[in-house]
Amino acid sequence: MAGLTRRRRIAVPARALPPPGAATDPANELLTQGYAPAQMIADLRKYQAELEIQNKALRYSQQEAEGASERFATLFSSVPLALMVVDEQGLVLASNAMSLRLFQPTESDPPLHFLLPFVGPDHADEVAVSFLSAKAEGASEVHEVFFRSGEHGRFTGDLHIARIDNPQDELAHFICAIIDQGPLLAQRLALQESAQVLLQRNEDLLLSENRMAAIINSSLDAIVCIDEEYRITVFNPAATLLFGCPAEAAFGTRLGRFLPEVERRLMQGDVPAQALLGEYPGTTLAGELLSVEISVSQERRLRSRTAMQSSPTDDLALRRAEAGANNTITTLFARDLSARKRAEAQKVALEAQLRESQKMQAVGTMAGGIAHDFNNILSAILGNVELAKQDAQHNPMALTSLGEIDKAGRRARNLVRQILTFSRNEQPTRIPMDLREVVAETVRLVRVTLPPAVDLRVVESAALSNVLADATQAEQALLNLCTNAVLAIGQSGGAVTIRLENTELRAPECGRIGVAPGDYVRVSVHDTGAGMSDATMRRIFEPFFTTRQVGQGTGLGLSVVHGIMQTHQGAVDVQSTLGKGSVFSLYFPVCGEPAQPSVAEAPEPPAVQGKGKHVVYLDDDQALVFLVERLLRRKGFVVTTFTDPLEARAALEARAQEFDLLVTDYNMPGYSGLELLREAKRIRPALPVALTSGYVTPEIEKQAFDAGASALFYKPNDVSELCELVQRLALGTDAA
Repeated sequence: MAGLTRRRRIAVPARALPPPGAATDPANELLTQGYAPAQMIADLRKYQAELEIQNKALRYSQQEAEGASERFATLFSSVPLALMVVDEQGLVLASNAMSLRLFQPTESDPPLHFLLPFVGPDHADEVAVSFLSAKAEGASEVHEVFFRSGEHGRFTGDLHIARIDNPQDELAHFICAIIDQGPLLAQRLALQESAQVLLQRNEDLLLSENRMAAIINSSLDAIVCIDEEYRITVFNPAATLLFGCPAEAAFGTRLGRFLPEVERRLMQGDVPAQALLGEYPGTTLAGELLSVEISVSQERRLRSRTAMQSSPTDDLALRRAEAGANNTITTLFARDLSARKRAEAQKVALEAQLRESQKMQAVGTMAGGIAHDFNNILSAILGNVELAKQDAQHNPMALTSLGEIDKAGRRARNLVRQILTFSRNEQPTRIPMDLREVVAETVRLVRVTLPPAVDLRVVESAALSNVLADATQAEQALLNLCTNAVLAIGQSGGAVTIRLENTELRAPECGRIGVAPGDYVRVSVHDTGAGMSDATMRRIFEPFFTTRQVGQGTGLGLSVVHGIMQTHQGAVDVQSTLGKGSVFSLYFPVCGEPAQPSVAEAPEPPAVQGKGKHVVYLDDDQALVFLVERLLRRKGFVVTTFTDPLEARAALEARAQEFDLLVTDYNMPGYSGLELLREAKRIRPALPVALTSGYVTPEIEKQAFDAGASALFYKPNDVSELCELVQRLALGTDAA
């Protein structure tokens, strides 16, 4: 027991042997051994006291156990529930009075020795399986089991089985509780029969109402029913679309709210029961004018009843309909005559979209045209800055200036990439991913330059679906929205909130933003800035349109966002109010695939060492050729440069075996790097060839690799990347 102490072992020192022939004194023998009799007596008394304490604890535990056993026996026998203790072979080890009353109503009934013989044949297998389940899992239940009660009786009960720990016996023991369900089943059966009758009546009534509601709701014409006070009691979906008003808001309002002249005509009392009233003006909930054709039908009932509403409403609408329902119901049929005007407006809108599309195409053509020369200039700037940093390591002031030049060059590089992303008509590399990672990375980048007066918050849903997205483009779109939000707040201070949540788009909202109905993940950016006017909102996605001052914006950010969301089969939506801020929302379609793990960052590349490898570099830009030659020579390469592709081809014809690598620009006047690649492979098939360009389509990239290119380098990237690529290819460490 936990309360008892262990017996202490008395340590006796080792006996010291007397010298041979020495006389011993029995009285002093213990003293010579180092253990005095008084000490031994004291230890024995202490040991005896400990034994007495243990005996008291044992007697107390025995009394508690006996008391608990008596209480359990009393509870077991007197509880108003059939209880039995059964082993795994079905032997009844103990049963209470309620069990005997259920299974042995008379003395002549068979004794309750085994439980399974009293189980009905239809439930014997189920009960046996339940015992096995209780043995394995500890507990089990079987509901509505038929049991025998004596010789001829039977009853229905729920059997609850719980395993009892029994370490002294190999057989498992169970305590079984049987709850008689006979009275409850009889009541349940009566209620089910009554409910079935009521259900059939309700179904018949509902079928009739639904048939009429379906006719009203499926009508292409607006159907409006009014009572004698000219208050609306029925407002079908066509009326909702025609007048731009939800049905719940229309119930109880007067007809004059939407058709004032029709109400005045009805108030005159000269309208036949069935009549075509003709063309009348109408007004939407927002105050817009309509032109509609009105037909009227009046029905008089023998007794008043609640008018049927064409869609579910709340209790308030029902009470209004009941209050307005009486003996006369007037039904109005309104046909929209402004469809032709809407078609003309749609035609104008499509023409405007066509002009915008042509403008986008022109910008794309321009971007592709300037990318080559502009990327060469940026490559020369960034590369020479890198070399200048190496030369000015001991000049802090020069390093500061060079750093600013490097920042400006990188901003220009990002601008070119935005132009190309905006103008290219190509699909991104989309994989299943969790947008929370994109949001986290974007927040990290935004916080670096966040003004002190702006508070950045992130609100994410606990459960978020995965989407098919390109992480780089999704991050670029969100970063543009966050940058615009921060600029909209300015120095006055405010908050930018990024919300990430699942949403479902249905008509008409999905039609408004131009996506298919379905489930989406919405990433919205809320700001407390100055907001935008309607005129500004109509132009925000136009290329090069900006409301910023010179130097604060290029007008390409939202155009890039629009292009990215279109390639992701999603949409971007904006809501803004002057003086109250703006909300930009990105909608990404949900995918059912699990998110792919993030790719680990590549290790730091080793220091570039040319080891005398001979590299041929070809580019039509003299400044870029001069830069690459200086850069590679510093890394230990032997470099031969050309600005004329014909001269480079002649050099390959003459001494191709001297070269270890050919790096050529793709776009050159009158000659393509792809042609030089094919010539080089013809002259020396084993020579590694790398192509460089700032604007390469997927089709051209595929042609390059099919022709044998070892790598494709996009300008203007970092010079360190170029050096590392040249080293891999020239030293033969590239997998290709």
